[in-house]
Amino acid sequence: MSTHGEEELNTNYLKVGSGVKSWLLTLDHKRIGVMYLVSVILAFFLGGVFALLVRLELLAPGRTIMTAAQYNRAFTLHGAIMVFLFIIPSIPAALGNFILPVMLGAKDVAFPRLNLLSFYVYVVGTIFALFSIISGSVDTGWTFYTPYSTSTNTSVVSMTLAAFILGFSSILTGLNFMVTVHKLRAPGMHWRRLPLFIWGMYATSIIQVLATPVLAITLLLLAMERVFGLGIFDASLGGDPVLFQHFFWFYSHPAVYIMIVPGMAVVSELFATFTRRAIFGYFAIAMSSLGLALVGFLVWAHHMFTAGISEFAAMLFSALTFLVAIPSGVKVFNWTATLYKGSIWLTTPMLYALAFLVQFTIGGLTGLFLGTLATDIHLHDTYFVVAHFHYVMMGGTVMAFLGGLLYWWPKITGKMYDEGLAKISWGFVFVGFNATFLVQFIMGSRGMPRRYYDYLPEYRPYHAFSTVGSWILGVGFLIYAAVLIKSLRSGPKAPPNPWGSAGFEWATESPPVLANFKDVPTITRGPYDYHLVTEEELFDGFPEDAPKKA
Repeated sequence: MSTHGEEELNTNYLKVGSGVKSWLLTLDHKRIGVMYLVSVILAFFLGGVFALLVRLELLAPGRTIMTAAQYNRAFTLHGAIMVFLFIIPSIPAALGNFILPVMLGAKDVAFPRLNLLSFYVYVVGTIFALFSIISGSVDTGWTFYTPYSTSTNTSVVSMTLAAFILGFSSILTGLNFMVTVHKLRAPGMHWRRLPLFIWGMYATSIIQVLATPVLAITLLLLAMERVFGLGIFDASLGGDPVLFQHFFWFYSHPAVYIMIVPGMAVVSELFATFTRRAIFGYFAIAMSSLGLALVGFLVWAHHMFTAGISEFAAMLFSALTFLVAIPSGVKVFNWTATLYKGSIWLTTPMLYALAFLVQFTIGGLTGLFLGTLATDIHLHDTYFVVAHFHYVMMGGTVMAFLGGLLYWWPKITGKMYDEGLAKISWGFVFVGFNATFLVQFIMGSRGMPRRYYDYLPEYRPYHAFSTVGSWILGVGFLIYAAVLIKSLRSGPKAPPNPWGSAGFEWATESPPVLANFKDVPTITRGPYDYHLVTEEELFDGFPEDAPKKA
């Protein structure tokens, strides 16, 4: 900020400087967030293309559009791109980078240069991933399980190095957010006044900083084993493939919470705004985010019940797995209580929040079957796992991301979007998602293995139904993209607070000035104290037909 004059600090962040260079060298957290946003949306598009190709191949038994080897590469790239390039950075790096400092009343994150570095590290990791695709792709699945990943002749080394590099971006972002929350809160912003979005980002940052190095060293060991022939995970060289599973899941189960806790954080903001109520059980929801961060480190081996671990270990990790239901249940019950007697406004962001509530609950409850030893033996590595994972990750995190993006779109761009068209896109996404994945629970319970190129004719109706659902889902995403493009081209100018929210980020212009606030704000209320906000402040530029009960 010291490099800008007073006039620039009070200018719309989109109008400070011009040209590509002003973006590529920016230290402004808002512009970095926008660059992340564009990057993760492109990654989402690429991962979605591979998903549609996989579903098209499975439309009927036998070959449809690709060979078995091409199918293995397609579903691997879908998983790796969606996990490492999209879901993990989507909410923290894109929406978090933009919103977190504004919510705190800060001018920027604690380390702006480190923030820009994290983006370029992400870009370098993406380049390695694209190189892996071009140079023969990888066919191991996104988990890179040994011993196959140490023997296949596909581009495992370059793809694991891509994930290794992307991990550093995640760590740098987490460190930056933690220091920002501790050190740059505005006067009066004590811990019990932190918005729940901040609590979610803070818990996510803890997981990123503590868990990601484990993945980094695991992938580095895998690459060294392939290059130098070391006996670490390959049994033929004296290694232990189960050790790889322990290392990988010690990161990758906490990574599930790197993906879902930010979605929960977004949904808390949406429920508070569109029910016109102070969030029910604020402190319980805040602590449940930290509880998920803690418990997430204790349950990794529930992915390994069929891997040959001891009976005592399996029993212990099964019991620990059920603990995850406690902080998750706290959030679901408190969100439901917030909805009770609320003045609910069914905007598109709120529809995505309600979709999250329904679909995440389904995903969480079906996880209990996989945490139970007896049923997991039957359901492990079937489509039941695929459906469960997608109901949590896509039905949860992606729905929250889509809703959060629309919610903060006026703040980011200064423009409103076509609400009617956005609701149509939500309808396609909601119907398409459930049509795609709900039927997969049935397939999995009947024994259909996941990742198989071919299948018995008895599963054909289920696969065909799922594939048609994926087409509906794809149409929904295309309409969603049209909504954003139309808004950028001809959307009406957004008022400072189009939703009538009491959230701190709406106390500044839309879009914000470079310094976020023209004067350093002093926080005198909680983030959801609607009754302490004047009616003139709350409903400035607010639609006349929207509920105003507070």
